[in-house]
Order: sequence, then C-alpha cells, then structure tokens
Amino acid sequence: MDPGNYTGISNLQLLGFSEEPELQPLLFGLFLSMYLITVFGNLLLILAVSSDSHLHTPMYFFLANLSFADICFISTTIPKMLLNIQTQSKVISYAGCITQMYFFILFTGLELFLLTVMAYDQFVAICYPLNYIVIMNPRLCGLLVLVSWILSVLDSLLHTSMVLQLSFCTEVEIPHFFCELNQMIQLACSDTFLNNMVIYFTAMLLVVGPFVGILYSYSKIVSSILRISSAQGKYKAFCTCASHLSIVSLFYYTGLGVYLSSAAPQSSHASAVASVMYTVVTPMLNPFFYRLRNKDIKEALMRFLDMSALKGPIILGLKKCPGFKSPKTVPNIEIL
Repeated sequence: MDPGNYTGISNLQLLGFSEEPELQPLLFGLFLSMYLITVFGNLLLILAVSSDSHLHTPMYFFLANLSFADICFISTTIPKMLLNIQTQSKVISYAGCITQMYFFILFTGLELFLLTVMAYDQFVAICYPLNYIVIMNPRLCGLLVLVSWILSVLDSLLHTSMVLQLSFCTEVEIPHFFCELNQMIQLACSDTFLNNMVIYFTAMLLVVGPFVGILYSYSKIVSSILRISSAQGKYKAFCTCASHLSIVSLFYYTGLGVYLSSAAPQSSHASAVASVMYTVVTPMLNPFFYRLRNKDIKEALMRFLDMSALKGPIILGLKKCPGFKSPKTVPNIEIL
C-alpha cells in the first residue's frame, strides 16, 4: 500500500475501557461527573482571578491560563467518549480522529510549557524576591504564554501532518478512549520510522527540556528555602510551591509512565486506564490543589460568590423603583 494512501478509512473504532453493557452507565456517570467538576472548578478559578484585582499578579495570571488549558485539554477527549457510550457506538470519523489528536497534542504541550513557566515564576519569587516585580513584568509574562502557545501549535502541526502521510488498513480499532498519537502510529500499515524519530526528538526537546528546567528551578528553590532562618518563613515558602509541585509530579509521573510503557502491545488496555490519570484526574485536581491550599484564592472566590449573590436582589429591587428603565440609566451604583 502506498504511504499516504488511506482510501477506505472513513471511520475508526475507539474500543474504550470495556465492552460489557452493564458497565456503560457506570462509566458514563463517572466520567460525566469528573468532566463537570473539572470544567466548573477551573472556570470558577478563572473567574476568581479575573474578578479580583488582588490576584492580578504573574502567578495567578499563569494559573488562570493553566485552568483554561485544563478545560480545553479534557474537552478534547471526554465529550466524544461520553457521546459514544450514550449512543452505544465506538465510531469516530478519520477527520474527527485527526482533529482530536491535533488538539490533544496541542493542549498537552501547552500544559507542559505552562507548568515550566510557573516553576520559573516560583523560582524568581523565592530566590529573587526583591527583583520579582521587575523580572516578572507584564510584558515578559505575556511573552512566556505566547511562546508556549506557538511551540505547542507547531509541535501539534508537525505530528498531525506526519500522521496524515501514513496509510492504514481498512478497519482500524484503537485500544483507547481517544485518538492517541502512539496508538495511531502503531496501527499504521506503512513505515513509521520517521514518525517515531520525530516523536523521540520532540520529546527530548519539548518534554525532557521543560522537565529539566523544572528540576533546576526547584533545586534552587529548595536551596533558598533551607537558607531561611525562621521555621515560619520556611513553611510559607514551601506552601507557596507545594501545590504546583504536586501537579507537576502527578502529570509527569503518569504521562511519562504511559508513554514509556506504550511500546508493549499487551499493555494497551492498561495504558488507556493509566491515561485517565493525566488526561482527566490531573485537570480535575488542579483547581482543588491551588484553591484549598491558597488563602488568596479562597478569599477571592468568597468575594466573587458574595458579589454574584448580591447582584440579583439589588437589580430586582431597582427594577421595582418608579421610573427605572434600564441598568444603563442608573449612575454608578457600587455594591459595598
């Protein structure tokens, strides 16, 4: 078969976790709950950061971007899986599979880069506290996020375009709940040597590179914390980076574990189950790690929720006032 000739590949099969009918409602309820918690939790965090001027700092700017990436990341895989369970169908179109793979690679890369940028932010905050505002200026913060997006898009375009050159057999069954890059390459009928080489090269450059950067940042952070004289100062510095370090550890440990073990065909089902950790569990835990351990986030959320609760009764009361036509006609009303 000619490379690049995928004639007859209009649909693929996503095998998912289990074919037993009695487990489908359980899987649907479980993943729907996790998806809604992830979207709602990260959306709340974004709203809290954007609505509170006290949180307009580099750390929370990166955190809001990470929450947005988490929502997009989980939305590339879970909705399609829920739809397939609900309709009792495992079919995904070839175009849909390529699109899903493109966005999955994009937001995976974006997560990695944002976690690295946040590690650098922690490094500057703890090791150079007096110069923090000067170093982490708005221009640099915006540039770091922009570069993260550009690198992620280019990496995703590279892998997706190379998969489009592969040929596949007429019936392709993917032992996963989404179109994962390694699985697609393993199922190709044509030579995949170049694809594998590109994966290894980009992994060294865009995965191992950021990981080394995170390790270097935290080695300097730990060294600086140990030099702090007071126990309270050490505890505060540790709490500042504990949430981020927890998410980094979970994401890298599960993600790298899945990809390192994906070469073994017999581990395909186990790989799909393990993938849930970094594709679903990690985005779901992000807002909880940062919110529950962060006093500023808690206070911002309380202010945001209190403000939302007060707006309704105040607007309803204004509407009952004689001569009230539109909120636009009310001069500068502040809610204290």
